[in-house]
Amino acid sequence: MRDPYQVLGVAKSADEADIKKAYRRRAKDLHPDRNQGDPKAQEKFSELNTAYEVLGDADKRKQFDRGEIDAEGKPRFSGFEGMGAGRRGAQHGGFDFHFDGGGPGRGGDPGFDPADIFGSLFGEAARRGGGRGRQSQPQKPPEQSFTLEVGLAEAVNGGTRRVKLPGGREVEVTIPEGVADGKVMRLRGLGQTHPLTGEAGDVLMTIKVKPDSRFTVDGINLRARVAVPLATAVLGGPIHVPTLSGAVEMKVPPLTGTARQFRLRGKGLPGAKKGEHGDLFVSIDIEMPSEDAELTALMKARAGGDA
Repeated sequence: MRDPYQVLGVAKSADEADIKKAYRRRAKDLHPDRNQGDPKAQEKFSELNTAYEVLGDADKRKQFDRGEIDAEGKPRFSGFEGMGAGRRGAQHGGFDFHFDGGGPGRGGDPGFDPADIFGSLFGEAARRGGGRGRQSQPQKPPEQSFTLEVGLAEAVNGGTRRVKLPGGREVEVTIPEGVADGKVMRLRGLGQTHPLTGEAGDVLMTIKVKPDSRFTVDGINLRARVAVPLATAVLGGPIHVPTLSGAVEMKVPPLTGTARQFRLRGKGLPGAKKGEHGDLFVSIDIEMPSEDAELTALMKARAGGDA
């Protein structure tokens, strides 16, 4: 696997916010649902998520930078202990094997590997345990992916949903409060089972936030238009305004026109900083009655008086 910094497209000096931002941007571009014509889309997407698992975790990132783990987050091994220049040796099951350059048999053959002996004496399990350079590790189970559409209110407030996974299994998943559009969540152990190892793979769930017809998103602020009866606009009174956490009552002053805008603080979207929330800006649409003879007569009288 490539260097995770290269996979994410960030410098080694990048801070946590830059890494997170780069991951979200590339996750949208590389998601298999958006690259169905690319046979390697799933592989690229999996590589991206593995890279973020390493660099997105402060401790793992330090371990990688120190060379303690590889690009997949696995510990790095130094090989056989006690092996010096000009001499190769290995130990298995209490037996010591030493191969000297001047010894009998194949001692000087540079292509000779002690794993060949281990394979014949102790079987393939010994080859995996004592092999050097030819170590064969079981492949990981393939990852599966799908997209979950959530409403704007559900994305902001969080909740639980029962979903059907690509394999047909139904599970209940938790939607975190304030989840962002394009967020990829890893459902560990809920994917396909590897036919050889029996290990269950992971499922990658991408969150897609659907637009809400009641609101227009403006950064972390929301904008809404509320219909107000003519009488309420003229005389003033309470109106009900939709918010992401339910309708709230708001009073409009007398003679409120369509140019008037009201702000409900903290009723917008969550911001990047902890505890930060945008505002909801409410504009008024005055509802005119379809028929009102008394109102028509009053307006005519006022028009005549003004003339």
